[in-house]
Amino acid sequence: LIKEEDLKDAPASFNVIDAIGKEKGEYKYKIQVYIEDCQSCRVCVNECPKSALEMKPIEEEREAGETENAYFFDSLPNDVLGSYSEFNLKGSQFKQPLLEFSGACAGCGETPYVKMVTQLFGDRMIIANATGCSSIWGGTFPTIPYCKNKDGHGPAWANSLFEDNAEYGFGMRLAVEANRKQLKYNVEKLLEKDISADLKEALKFSLENWDKTEIEHKENAARIKKLLSETKPTKENAAIVNKIKELQNYFIPKSVWAFGGDGWAYDIGYGGLDHVLASGKNINILVMYTEVYSNTGGQASKASPLGAVAKFAEAGKETIKKDLGMMAMSYGYIYVASISMGANKVQALKAIREAEAYDGPSLIVAYAPCINHGIDMGMSQKEEKKAVDTGYWLLYRYNPELKAEGKNPLILDSREPKLPVKDFLEGEKRYTALERTFPDKVEGFREKFAEYVQERYQQYKKMAEQE
Repeated sequence: LIKEEDLKDAPASFNVIDAIGKEKGEYKYKIQVYIEDCQSCRVCVNECPKSALEMKPIEEEREAGETENAYFFDSLPNDVLGSYSEFNLKGSQFKQPLLEFSGACAGCGETPYVKMVTQLFGDRMIIANATGCSSIWGGTFPTIPYCKNKDGHGPAWANSLFEDNAEYGFGMRLAVEANRKQLKYNVEKLLEKDISADLKEALKFSLENWDKTEIEHKENAARIKKLLSETKPTKENAAIVNKIKELQNYFIPKSVWAFGGDGWAYDIGYGGLDHVLASGKNINILVMYTEVYSNTGGQASKASPLGAVAKFAEAGKETIKKDLGMMAMSYGYIYVASISMGANKVQALKAIREAEAYDGPSLIVAYAPCINHGIDMGMSQKEEKKAVDTGYWLLYRYNPELKAEGKNPLILDSREPKLPVKDFLEGEKRYTALERTFPDKVEGFREKFAEYVQERYQQYKKMAEQE
């Protein structure tokens, strides 16, 4: 969204349209394509309404002024939301993504989830990233895709080993808690001293709203920083003031996340992940679920499904995949969600918001189509929808807080499968490859898979219907 007055210096080639809805008349609307960074995956063209976007030769668009348009677009105010909340689907997408132009494969299913998380919480995020695809596209110098907003705030990102990422993120969570505890103690001590009325008012407001993160609280934190920079410490309060200055970035709670793939979460790092989830601490874990070790060439993991062809499972995987969500729900105090953005964007956003808001451990398992699946990656979002429509993937949210309201904590967001699962399996080369190599096994695998899909859906449905 762009205000009319911000367009006075726009290039002649910078085309906009009138915003619709409540914003009509006050705002203009623009989608800016960064042609020099486009990977030509075609996902946006396939997802947007017909004729909204189209593929064009880059030379043609350069001549049309799109490179200059991108520079001007960057100069415009960010996060103009109009009447929308920053936490609903439409409003969140008017916010600046703090992940941009990654080194992922064209059409990657992982990056849209991380982009959405950064739009919601990126200005206060701390990320522990397991080694794997997401650490390669997320942190290979010099193409670091994580960025900061115009206030200089953005995700703090670091990469651990493959096997200890959950513990790494857990350490970050404990460090944040220790630093905030120290900060709060010193703020309370400073309020006992002789300080300016403005600083006292701002510090009191912060203590009264210690765990809040809305815009007014961020503005108050910025005000405290400014007042502290103008405060001349006395002999009596110098140590306290200096400590508060050292910890001033913790006035707003940090959103701590651990990112990784299923090779980490289901296999090599599972012991640590289980330990961290069991701790009860407020850490958010996002598993980008590609069903193979994507970064190392597509080896089978415990998340690989029955009958899928992968390295170390060339004749098709003989066993069903591990149900990490069900295992985590057995604790009873872990927020758990299974999402697929292309199938239901609102459900994905709701799950991410609820997970972050939950004062305890949360686990989100996000279905992410991968080039190793043998599909047209320009259709990755549609593949996510097909996975849910056929029952191949379930959408659900398990929120322990609902127990206190006398409600069932499990909400099954998936409807009964409306298409046979074989429609999904027949569209991916990791399943159809068996038709050439082990044709005698194909029918048996597909029959077992169809039975598994029905049994799993009925199991979750029964759990969600319990009073």
